[in-house]
Amino acid sequence: MTDQEPTLVHRWFEEVWNKGRAEAIDEMLDCDGIAHGLTDESGNELCGPKGFKPFFENFRKAFPDLKVKVEDTVVEGDKIAARCTVTGTHAGEGIGLAATNRPVEFTGMTIVRVKDGKIAEAWNNFDFMSMFQQLAPPAADNPETRSKDATEDATSDRLDYGI
Repeated sequence: MTDQEPTLVHRWFEEVWNKGRAEAIDEMLDCDGIAHGLTDESGNELCGPKGFKPFFENFRKAFPDLKVKVEDTVVEGDKIAARCTVTGTHAGEGIGLAATNRPVEFTGMTIVRVKDGKIAEAWNNFDFMSMFQQLAPPAADNPETRSKDATEDATSDRLDYGI
């Protein structure tokens, strides 16, 4: 098996996400390009560089060391499918949570339609649920998530010690 030839998707993740170059969004995303599966604060799909940049800026603010590794790509016609692994440290508030300084690692896939050398449309499916779970405080630190069994264990310990 030979190494894969770099695609527009490789360049997108390297320049936009790994290097944090906002200007690369203008270079690679069509002015009418749609990012399905990613929404703005009002729940609208992101459209064009103007719509994508606020999402990008907020995510980079939350994860300034964000890295996206393209694990595999498949190219057919005008489409590129990519499987990715995302890593970073939650060091800012860009996603609506105070910084936890916790590391995250999650996976995702995207299918990109290319037109005239730019991303015209992208279907994104990233495991943001896993990301948010990794940012949640451990159950021992959060009394609302303690299990009934833990409460029962604590109660029986108090009974054992006459408390």
